[in-house]
Amino acid sequence: MKRLIPMILISLALTACKEELAQDVTPVSLSADAVGHYCQMTLLEHDGPKAQAHLGGLPGAPLFFSQVRDVVAYLRMPEQSHEVVAVWVNDMGAQDATWDAPGADNWIDAEDALYVVGSDVIGGMGAPELVPFSDRTAARDFAADHGGAVMTLDEIPDAAVLAPVELVQDTDDSAFQDRLRALSDKMGD
Repeated sequence: MKRLIPMILISLALTACKEELAQDVTPVSLSADAVGHYCQMTLLEHDGPKAQAHLGGLPGAPLFFSQVRDVVAYLRMPEQSHEVVAVWVNDMGAQDATWDAPGADNWIDAEDALYVVGSDVIGGMGAPELVPFSDRTAARDFAADHGGAVMTLDEIPDAAVLAPVELVQDTDDSAFQDRLRALSDKMGD
């Protein structure tokens, strides 16, 4: 028992002296190594703004998202395994941001961004996109050109990110039908 007490005191002292290090949640530059959380495809293959989420207790690489819509859906789904401690989105009002190349380092805090919701633009995964801006005038100008409404993150309705999306598909399936007929003919021989 006499040995146990000093061990407990030493353990408590070491625990009290331990400094808690804050997790680095600064945005990670977009590169060819960034892969979308849902699609597992390289982000640079997709048009439109991107997002990244940093999870508590998981330092290092954040979760990347091919569309801003996807990170907002992720935030609203109850199945999260870790606390989301920071979310960054591309500022589409940044000087060099284009739809084809939204930028590698023009990240803004998702909580501070203004989003154009319900515009006519389609994100990199083929779904309607939420377009983030740091500047209200740039967001309003984009909405005037492409439709939609300017909203904060909390104002975005669940239906804008969680509802099913009807993807536009090519309705001319004659080439498919020709291949199917040729395959059927070949099987019949």
